[in-house]
Amino acid sequence: MTGQPYNPETDGARMSFEGAMSYGDYLKIDDILSLQVPLSVAHDEMLFIIQHQTSELWMKLAIHELSAARDALRAGEMATMFKMLARVSRIFEQLNNAWDVLRTMTPADYTRFRETLGNSSGFQSYQYRMIEFVLGNRNANMLRPHAHMPEIHEWLVTELRRPSFYDDVVGLLFDKVHGSRDSMPAPQLEGPHEARPEIQAAWQTVYENVELHWTLYELGEKLVDLEDYFRRWRFNHVTTVERVIGFKRGTGGTSGVQYLRRMLGVELFPELWNVRGEL
Repeated sequence: MTGQPYNPETDGARMSFEGAMSYGDYLKIDDILSLQVPLSVAHDEMLFIIQHQTSELWMKLAIHELSAARDALRAGEMATMFKMLARVSRIFEQLNNAWDVLRTMTPADYTRFRETLGNSSGFQSYQYRMIEFVLGNRNANMLRPHAHMPEIHEWLVTELRRPSFYDDVVGLLFDKVHGSRDSMPAPQLEGPHEARPEIQAAWQTVYENVELHWTLYELGEKLVDLEDYFRRWRFNHVTTVERVIGFKRGTGGTSGVQYLRRMLGVELFPELWNVRGEL
């Protein structure tokens, strides 16, 4: 040891970035860090803003991965699809962990800036709505908060007009188990996906013949894993809101905790959960 401060340049690191792309340039760090603009002097408003902005970034990546997973499914690239689905599950693990940070904000902290939120509310997140639409929970009433943004509204409407990702999975399931889609129920383009006995029976065939249908079995478990993390995210949302505001109405006009609790009962892939009781 020489006692001299380490100089990365001696190992070949570039130290001057005039006229060259730097870390901050590539990631547009200055732009990102300029977007946290509290509307009050409350200390915890910065936490609230960063929590929700970073959640939106993670959701952007989730949509990116789900889109790639859908393309891979239709192209028959199962290994690629599994990788994307596993990544979405890990994204929701990150979203879950973020609630732990937000829960350090007390009710007294939140009341210092809650009025600055106006009518804004997390249920207005169009990226969250897209994730639900892609996975099969399709409530057309939830288009209305986005009617004032024509491009976003059309983006969501376009998704509602096509089969969900889970509908595509069910198509593959019937192709492999029955050899055709003739007995497959029609895709559900509106409302939460309701369990269909024909679909559950096909999954039961898979789970009772794992060696014969290993790829479908692995797909089923990937979907259960994803929904597991998604349910935890919803539950953590409920408990965080109850911890911070109790049973007050939400800023967007919803019933708050009661509204979020209703969402806990929505299942994305009900046949995959129901089939476990039949094995």
